Amino acid sequence: MNFRYDSQKTLQAAGLLLSLADGGSMEYMRLIKLLYMADRKALDLMGETITGDRYVSMNYGPVLSHVYDLINHGPPIDPANPWFDFISAPANYRVKLIKDPGNGDLCEKEEAIIRDTFRIYRAMNIWDLSELTHLFPEWRNPHGGAIPIRIEDILRGIGKPEEEIEEIRSDMETKYYLDKLFDAEEDLTTTPTIQIEDSVEAC
Repeated sequence: MNFRYDSQKTLQAAGLLLSLADGGSMEYMRLIKLLYMADRKALDLMGETITGDRYVSMNYGPVLSHVYDLINHGPPIDPANPWFDFISAPANYRVKLIKDPGNGDLCEKEEAIIRDTFRIYRAMNIWDLSELTHLFPEWRNPHGGAIPIRIEDILRGIGKPEEEIEEIRSDMETKYYLDKLFDAEEDLTTTPTIQIEDSVEAC
């Protein structure tokens, strides 16, 4: 299963983490690790992630695939992404908040998860943080490569039973279908008339 990547929420989550750091700056490896840990906690508590990104195991731990590409390859990888208007290109292995992207797309629970993640791990050395993520059951040593991490593996790693994993998969597929349906309706400049309450826990 895969969630739908949300560039705006990803930007706002990263912006919030950077805003909490001294000088609005941190090592980009720390930023990626904290985003992953926040997504992992959101998956545990809410049945869905904040960013909707896909994940891979790399040498220094789990990585958000799209965020990693944004930082390492810049605008050519996704020219329309709002990331580049708010977060700097890396320099000396760090990124910096250029201006605040706001938090209007994050619900209170998501914002609380992001803040708690920063508070818990803010003082941890970046290499200790990397080693900590190696203890996550879903991480596998890629030996210099990259191995995809499935959402199901994360859910099993945090102890979710198979019945709950199947419920999350069903909810995700329903939400993805409705998002695609509403996108198509908006493209036709019509107003959606269907209102269905998501069965995953709401923000």
